[in-house]
Amino acid sequence: MGGDHGIAVTIPACVSFLRSESGAYLLLVGRQADIEPALSAALGGGDSLRQRLEIVDAPEVVEMDEAPASALRGKRRSSMRLAIEAVRDARADACLSAGNTGALMAISRFVLKMLPDIERPAIAFQLPNRSGGTTTMLDLGANVDCEPGHLFQFGLMGSALVTALEHRESPPTVALLNIGEELIKGNDTVKQAGALLRESSLNYIGYAEGDDIYAGNCDVIVCDGFVGNVALKTSEGLAQMMGAFIREEFSRNWISKLMALAAAPVLRRFKRRVDPDRYNGAALVGLRGVVFKSHGSASLAAFEAALRRAYDAADNRLLDRIRASLDQVRANSNDPAGSSSVVLSS
Repeated sequence: MGGDHGIAVTIPACVSFLRSESGAYLLLVGRQADIEPALSAALGGGDSLRQRLEIVDAPEVVEMDEAPASALRGKRRSSMRLAIEAVRDARADACLSAGNTGALMAISRFVLKMLPDIERPAIAFQLPNRSGGTTTMLDLGANVDCEPGHLFQFGLMGSALVTALEHRESPPTVALLNIGEELIKGNDTVKQAGALLRESSLNYIGYAEGDDIYAGNCDVIVCDGFVGNVALKTSEGLAQMMGAFIREEFSRNWISKLMALAAAPVLRRFKRRVDPDRYNGAALVGLRGVVFKSHGSASLAAFEAALRRAYDAADNRLLDRIRASLDQVRANSNDPAGSSSVVLSS
């Protein structure tokens, strides 16, 4: 029910996903009276996919601008709350929402609880980089104000996430986002977090600057949610502006239009490489359950991509892998990761 477009996007995306993924089963949590006609239209009538879809009626909806505390306390029968409870009760393996990010974080934390010694969930997102791979960045908006210990936890969880998803044999490289590479740069929180990361058993390579996000020289970049969200939205805006500039230049006159025809294959490949729809779907790591967040303005293709990411995470037993990775880090280290009173529960 959430996002800028609601069931006009989510229902067709779910049907499209089921057509391409024969082993998936979906719970559609929301107002049944609204979902039924949209689902019938998307299925086209008599579709066998209906057997792999179940509607869970939820009379309440968390609004996009609603305060997280209000959603948590006042809407216990909301679609978001019931979807997360389905994960808690093992009725579902993962939850995906395009709704209110703050409410999703608050309700997930309250219903699912946190992993041992982890204080706050973080939003982790995979961004494309120049090397052809992805860089995982966290936090991207769940925690505006962070202490050094929280940033350390994000590094720990980001490293575990990449190890789990990409089946790494060598530990992922971790960097801390800062305004410079020198140790003297940054505010006190970043400096203290850098010290914790340097003393840990993580494969920490030091500070990263903004232009390192897409360079492909590190696997995980850690920052607080305020900085991360601004960096992400700035990147999205820049990509949109560059796309608009290219279209304007190729449509300027008849010569430019002929050049556009000749360059069409290159432009299509370029668009695919930078298309944000392909990378939609961010994990809320640190919870005792798999929860993914879709961009609120996601298109049908983008929401389907997020759905596939959540499905793959559940299918690859992401939560078990993160638990195992965290346990291994604690067991094999004599650093702050093993001192929960100092760092993990700061």
